[in-house]
Amino acid sequence: MTGKTGGPGTAILREADLPLESVMLIIGGMTMVIAGLLLFPVERGALPYYENGLYGLLLITFALQIITLGRTPLGDLPRSRPLFALGILIAALGMTTCFLPLATPLPRVLLFICFGPGGLLLLLQMFLAADKFRNWAQYGGIFRHLIFACASVYLLSILIGLVIWWRELMTTRQIAFVVLFFGAAILYLAEVLRRIYGSYPEAQRRPVGEVGLSAERSMLVLVGVFMMILGSLLVPVSLGLLPFSASAQLGLLMVIFAVQMLAFGSTPLGPFTRSWLMVVCGLLFAALGIVSCIVPGILVSPLTVLVGVLNLLGGAAALAQMWSQAARRRKGPRPTVPPVLERLFLTQLTLNILAVMFGASMLIPGLVPGVVIGVILAANGGVLLYLLHVLTVLDGLRAGMEVIDQTA
Repeated sequence: MTGKTGGPGTAILREADLPLESVMLIIGGMTMVIAGLLLFPVERGALPYYENGLYGLLLITFALQIITLGRTPLGDLPRSRPLFALGILIAALGMTTCFLPLATPLPRVLLFICFGPGGLLLLLQMFLAADKFRNWAQYGGIFRHLIFACASVYLLSILIGLVIWWRELMTTRQIAFVVLFFGAAILYLAEVLRRIYGSYPEAQRRPVGEVGLSAERSMLVLVGVFMMILGSLLVPVSLGLLPFSASAQLGLLMVIFAVQMLAFGSTPLGPFTRSWLMVVCGLLFAALGIVSCIVPGILVSPLTVLVGVLNLLGGAAALAQMWSQAARRRKGPRPTVPPVLERLFLTQLTLNILAVMFGASMLIPGLVPGVVIGVILAANGGVLLYLLHVLTVLDGLRAGMEVIDQTA
């Protein structure tokens, strides 16, 4: 374990103090900053532009905040089951919007509501709520930065909503500047919140409500839904019945990897300490993913190889570890294993085999037919959701055993 002193080499390996709320804001801010920068060459005709990729990615950033924090574009709400289901539904719409280059007004309408009326409502709440503007002004210091950051984000959000609804309001260059400033304001807010939560940990918002899933397991639900939607769509796509954006699919997968790395230290190769080095890697993954979503075709080849290698190595390493553990158990007495642990083992084994198959199919084009890849991905998503169910059952058994131990 590294201490708080030392050179840059030790500092970058130190565990990162990055709250989940800041992570979600960083992803949203990076999306806007990169989109703003890319709009300049897009305006000159130097780059292609995939609007569905940007719109779908923005919907997913809103969905991430809803399912992990209960934070909606209209204000904070308890994490109820209907709200969680709404977040998953918005995420599913965002994924479908990314994958399929089809013209539909629904994503645009939803984004207008989130940015326009949502930004206005949040601005009013900041000034009218008893525990916000007045208290922050009295506290002073970093809280004055919080006032400025929030006001900037909410005002620019309203402007973004107007641009989404009325595209002729500004030129492409003007929109690029607004989007760029909006992204910078979001990143500024993320850093302000990180500093506030570092100095006042009690101020950090804890998700409340009837949904007992942790933020990390909520992300597993999102990944499972992603795999099932992607796999289901790849079947008609491989038969030539639907258009498909491979670039946005790879980009969205990279962004999901990035969120897991930034928030939990989880990677396709397994869990690691969430150090600042991991944060840097997560930011790089996010940047590559965002560019791939917005600019079609530009990163398909390198991201295909990267995603394939990560899935192949991650699945193979996990299978090797499971084999080693099983070999050690065979050498000793064979205790009775509860059925739920057997299901857990089989579920993890299936997931890792599917990961190896998917990785191999990415690295060797034509090895597996497109229809079969779709089935593999859909099965992967279903098994992942079943794994989450098994883990929830295990948590219930552990809680029951703790109650028995306390009363014994």
